[in-house]
Amino acid sequence: MNLKALKHITAAAMLLAAAPSTLLAGSITAKGSDTLVILAQKWAEVYMGKHTDTKIQVTGGGSGTGFAALQNRTTDLANASRKIKPAEVAECIKAFGKRPTEYKVALDGLSIYVNAENPVGELSLEQLEKIFTGKVKSWREVGGPDAPIVIYSRENSSGTYEFFKEHVLKGADFAASAQTMPGTAALLQAVAKDKNAIGYGGAAYGAGAKHLKVKATEATPGVEPSQEAVMGGTYPIWRYLYIYVNPNIDKDEIAAYLSWIRSDEGQKLVHEIGYYPLPADLRSK
Repeated sequence: MNLKALKHITAAAMLLAAAPSTLLAGSITAKGSDTLVILAQKWAEVYMGKHTDTKIQVTGGGSGTGFAALQNRTTDLANASRKIKPAEVAECIKAFGKRPTEYKVALDGLSIYVNAENPVGELSLEQLEKIFTGKVKSWREVGGPDAPIVIYSRENSSGTYEFFKEHVLKGADFAASAQTMPGTAALLQAVAKDKNAIGYGGAAYGAGAKHLKVKATEATPGVEPSQEAVMGGTYPIWRYLYIYVNPNIDKDEIAAYLSWIRSDEGQKLVHEIGYYPLPADLRSK
């Protein structure tokens, strides 16, 4: 092999290594939010069943992990349970020259979970703040048994962790005693086994534990994280779930897939998994 041919091969190999995965025709990667991972896997499964030439790989790791992969161009889609931060936008602009395109893909009522045997049925946002920051340490202080409260939380790369810290703890730190879990499924398993436990997670999780009604204030009634309450804005800890994409690759199969996710068919799967579909007026925005 002559030197000129070798240079061409080396340059091609470097281009392939540096490029996003969409250079491989019919291949889409999605990475990020553990809240979204079960829904993202279902979307991928159904879509691949209808488009047999398309391969979609879905992994979790947390919203922050998804944004880092988007910046590094090691994923096509970043699944997120929170909005992208200004610093993350800046890194994306540095990496591929544009702000990532944001797609709302579902609604979620972030749920508060306790053990099924816990007699407490509802808590206010103020009580939740005091519990998760360690100011309230016994269930007795919020109408439960005389037993210590055991807090389970998510890792700090989680969008759910950041959303909860911002909207419920008002930016305060979690109690030092909080036990960090690698994903919502693991958190729910821990709560299901621990009669004194409390944790939080997406509405699609919850098997083996029970969710509490949440009161916006002490004077207002407790509200279930139901579809009606979330879509109507009366449940106090609701949020959008998102997918972010480099606009340079938001075309062809990726654009078709994102459009399908927001279609009636894709949104039907949102409901089946346990989250809440986007209102019709948001599906094309």
